[in-house]
Amino acid sequence: MQEGRSYRFTHAVCRKPGQSVANGISSTGIKADINLFAEQHAIYVETLRQAGVEVHVLDALEAFPDSVFVEDPALCPAGTAIVLRPGAESRFGEADAIAPDLERIFGTITCLERGRVDGGDILLTDTEALIGLSERTDREGYEALSPILEDLDYKPRIVETSEGVLHFKSDCSLLDSETIFATPLLTASGCFPGYRVIETPEGEEAAANLIRVNDVVIMRTGFPRTREALDASGFYTVAVDADEVAKLDGGLSCMSLRFQLN
Repeated sequence: MQEGRSYRFTHAVCRKPGQSVANGISSTGIKADINLFAEQHAIYVETLRQAGVEVHVLDALEAFPDSVFVEDPALCPAGTAIVLRPGAESRFGEADAIAPDLERIFGTITCLERGRVDGGDILLTDTEALIGLSERTDREGYEALSPILEDLDYKPRIVETSEGVLHFKSDCSLLDSETIFATPLLTASGCFPGYRVIETPEGEEAAANLIRVNDVVIMRTGFPRTREALDASGFYTVAVDADEVAKLDGGLSCMSLRFQLN
């Protein structure tokens, strides 16, 4: 098993937000500012590049307002690409749209044949694939995806997404091969046996969705106690503004597919 394969990356795929992003799914009904969203997305892409990743930026898809969140229709574990089956009806076409781009990058792709799975419900560690059942990911999808991941030397495991939380990774992230950053609510569910868990400070639970990219932990601005805690734990953090992203129930992991190519 390659240590650090869960956060050592050479490449990433992002998609530009379209003008239609203002009509993206939002549990609060708040619309994102199109121009601010584009600015924040551009900074996010540049931050990935500064972390040592070659970023493939795909054109906007106006027909799919949420298509900027490329993590949900696909998964890129162990140098491969798996096209998933998103759980929201308005996003069904995103998988077909991204498949040719991934095939161009990877050469071949695997397509999930049944069930529903959003990539935002999948936390990959070096050894496991923690798959959260949610409104977007069902058991049939888990059962279809599991053998594919097993062939890539991951052990799939069902976990329960906290009630009222859109995606499993809304409440947790991977910091290194042995450490997970999670909300107290999710930690209390007992889904992280064998891992060291750092909990989000009280009132900063929304900081749980961050991404480790090589030697950098990319987190959202506005969470000073989180940054202090991570810095004190030996992680190098960079904070980026993603307030417009959050208006559409999105987070930092949602906006990129990160992977390693030889």
